[in-house]
Amino acid sequence: MAETENAPGAQHFIPPQADTIDQLRAAAAGCRGCELYQDASQTVFGRGDESARVVFVGEQPGDMEDQQGLPFVGPAGRLLRRAVDDAGIDPGHIYLTNAVKHFRFELRGKRRIHQTPDRVHITACRPWLVAEFARLRPEVVVVLGATAAKALLGPTFRVTRQRGELLPWPAAAQRPEDFTRVPVDNTGKVADVPEAQLLATIHPSAVLRADNQDVAYEGLVADLRVAAAVLVA
Repeated sequence: MAETENAPGAQHFIPPQADTIDQLRAAAAGCRGCELYQDASQTVFGRGDESARVVFVGEQPGDMEDQQGLPFVGPAGRLLRRAVDDAGIDPGHIYLTNAVKHFRFELRGKRRIHQTPDRVHITACRPWLVAEFARLRPEVVVVLGATAAKALLGPTFRVTRQRGELLPWPAAAQRPEDFTRVPVDNTGKVADVPEAQLLATIHPSAVLRADNQDVAYEGLVADLRVAAAVLVA
């Protein structure tokens, strides 16, 4: 895998007049914002309704996601869907995306082994997250794991310390100004984003790696129930 200390960043590939998720997704297919596109099969953009009440942000696509071009379709995604159901969140009201849109891996024989994205990848890909949120109006943002937390909340945020805790969104963001003013249409008109809540929890892949998966799963569901309660408040 190629390594780089610098990357041009995704901002160079985002059409300034794009005003739908579909337009962003189409543009992201050609993103060369960092070197990960060289080895990944394709860009894996977010999916779900633009009117989704809950936005889930994970780390990056895995092997199955890279092959299918959709986020959260592998084992961790299946576990997340079960946890969403058990927490009482309507799966029809969610939007799923990742902080990094290309699969980072190393080859071991014929197997592609997941590698955690570096800071440069998180930084390069962050403009896609900003662009996605500009087209979304969630009531709750759920951050899954450390990489997503770094992308949205900054490098000092620790999921282990603040998991399951409701925080104000976008005020809790590392750069709230990136998320507070959003486009109304493609003419340049903007408006204040509605206030929402953010909750951080573990990534579902951490449940799959846990020594006691039952306990880890129940902890994830308990966190998601906090998010679910916001929707019925």
